[in-house]
Amino acid sequence: MLRQHPPPLIDSHVHTDDERLKNDRHQVLEDARRANIVAQVVPAISHRLWPRVQAVCAQQDDLYACYGLHPCFHDEHETSHIDELAVWIGREKPVAVGECGLDYFIAGADKARQQHLFSAQLALAREFDLPIVIHARKAVEDVIRMIRSSGHYRGMVHSFNGSKQQATRLIDLGYKLSFGGAVTFDRAKRLRELVAQLPLDALLLETDAPDQADANHTGQRNEPAFLIDVWQSISQLRAESAHDVASATTTNAIELFRLPLVNPA
Repeated sequence: MLRQHPPPLIDSHVHTDDERLKNDRHQVLEDARRANIVAQVVPAISHRLWPRVQAVCAQQDDLYACYGLHPCFHDEHETSHIDELAVWIGREKPVAVGECGLDYFIAGADKARQQHLFSAQLALAREFDLPIVIHARKAVEDVIRMIRSSGHYRGMVHSFNGSKQQATRLIDLGYKLSFGGAVTFDRAKRLRELVAQLPLDALLLETDAPDQADANHTGQRNEPAFLIDVWQSISQLRAESAHDVASATTTNAIELFRLPLVNPA
């Protein structure tokens, strides 16, 4: 249930540019602001969608763009896109590189191709001194290995679903872990136990909207306003107060992405 005066929250991973939000994006944004979602970090997933992310974020002061090449779309990524990504980063000044990473779950995953693209984007993040937004599905060990090899120790793994040991290793490397709708389901016992135990200064909140709806919105299109439900669920699992969880995760996002915001909580 939405509180009357919710604390300021940041959606650290949301695809606000998605076509499924096109017809009522203004209303979606207004609903998010009423829920006190004070910022949204919007990662791009492919070369063809960089202009769409740029256009959507340019129209809204509380949307912050990232540019990258998502592993699930490696078939449409070309080697030249890495050079073009460098141009986009230098010109557009995004808050992060991404969404990128490794996904070994998809059918026909070309692991070598994914690793090549991920390595190149880690190098760009290091070159431009930007955090990196990582997608890691059935591939956390290789993600950790490649982070170590890259020497780039600033970023986040979104929708994290690895082990506690893997989480600890990523945090030790300077990375933050983001959690969304999956943690709101009672059946996600291992994930909920993990979220309860991790250091608060390593946590971020996300919706990944319009995908990955939380338990209260199963079967519906996900929206950034629903971040309230993620925050409430995580707060119920933690020893800290709900206010402290909100304040810490908002501060974590501001610091990671160097957002021009001051946490008023």
